[in-house]
Amino acid sequence: MEKKILIDKIFQYGKQLGLQDMEISYNSDTSFDIGIFKQEIDNYSLSDNNKLSLKVIYNGKLGNSYTEKIDETSIEMLVNEAIENAKIISSSDEVEIFAGSKNYTSVNTYNENSEKVSDIDKINFAKKAEEIAYSLDKRIVQVQDCMYIDGTEESILANTKGLNLQNKSNYVLSYIGVVANDGKQIKSSYSFACGRDFSKLDPEEMATEAVKKALSMLGAKSIKSGNYPIIIKNETMGDLLSSLTSIFSAENVQKNLSLLKDKLNKKIASSMLTIVDDPFMECGLASRSYDSEGAACTYKKLIDKGILKSYLYNLKTAKKDNVETTGNSLGSSRIGPSNFYIENGNNSLENIMNSVKEGLLITGLDGLHAGLNAISGDFSLSASGYLIENGTIKHPVEQITVAGNFFEMIKSIEDIANDLKFGLPGESYIGSPSIKFKGLAVAGE
Repeated sequence: MEKKILIDKIFQYGKQLGLQDMEISYNSDTSFDIGIFKQEIDNYSLSDNNKLSLKVIYNGKLGNSYTEKIDETSIEMLVNEAIENAKIISSSDEVEIFAGSKNYTSVNTYNENSEKVSDIDKINFAKKAEEIAYSLDKRIVQVQDCMYIDGTEESILANTKGLNLQNKSNYVLSYIGVVANDGKQIKSSYSFACGRDFSKLDPEEMATEAVKKALSMLGAKSIKSGNYPIIIKNETMGDLLSSLTSIFSAENVQKNLSLLKDKLNKKIASSMLTIVDDPFMECGLASRSYDSEGAACTYKKLIDKGILKSYLYNLKTAKKDNVETTGNSLGSSRIGPSNFYIENGNNSLENIMNSVKEGLLITGLDGLHAGLNAISGDFSLSASGYLIENGTIKHPVEQITVAGNFFEMIKSIEDIANDLKFGLPGESYIGSPSIKFKGLAVAGE
């Protein structure tokens, strides 16, 4: 049955039961996933999922239901279950179905050509990446992960207040993990490539990066404890930033779970730091014109030249602060960014390294979920990277711990590179350039 007809029938049945405010969220996604091991297909999966969620307001309470059976036989179950769920809600919070924003910015999130790529070409891409990784250096003893994944998602958000939004998006992603062994040490590393355009993925570039990273860590050793100038490389800085996005959530601010409370329009960081949430970014894998509540997404600088300018809002938190939502609802009362990144600086990473007499280039931080307190900003993390002496890399470093406080770190930024790079995509797509900080405590030998 055509989705619009089904949605209309659900609303019609709900109205027969006295419901006035109802909203349907329909999502379908297909995905392709293969893994290669020694030129053979190690795993292969195709998935095709459909989900329809119903939200109703019954006696002032919000009720939800959902089904994966997308046909007319689910209508009565969906509506009745949503009503029953509303009956047991004890919350006194005011609820509403959103009628929609005045304007929506059009965002292209679909690449038709990528949809036409044959399965054979996808498999050959992954095989080529693995083959190149082994060929680059005999110290590469294993390619432990070599995979290709793509997916397409279609969504509809419609309600009885006239909202009717639709979107189609897709992505392509490949990942390779390699192991290097020089007879003394074993080191592993990885690389990935992602986007919406399959033709822009390069297996040689991806494999070469993973191999170079693994080989460069052979011979790693610890260093003496002390306070060192630190450069955190782009990918690693993005990982750190992704663990701290919750501090910008208006809900956490309102619940006193973020130290950014009462800091709006105040200087909280170096004037070199600007953090952007851009849902309209070209090629952004979290680009979207509307959020899960149907509110229009907005471009915003959360920190502009060191000054906190905004939080991330959904409808509920925006109403509480008497402001407009920023369109950052991720569903189920969650708030999060879209394409979220630190703006590039003007200097190259090489030039920034040249300014370091003795310091560290950090390329790996482990334990971000356990060793980082997003509320206080305190962290103590196992790290790896390279010792820098007189502007050049001296040797790889491991078995060290770096400790500090994020809110103090961003006040001590000395330079930001022009090498912005994004990490693996999820609901949000987070990136950063490499950043030099005045100093962090390092525990080593």
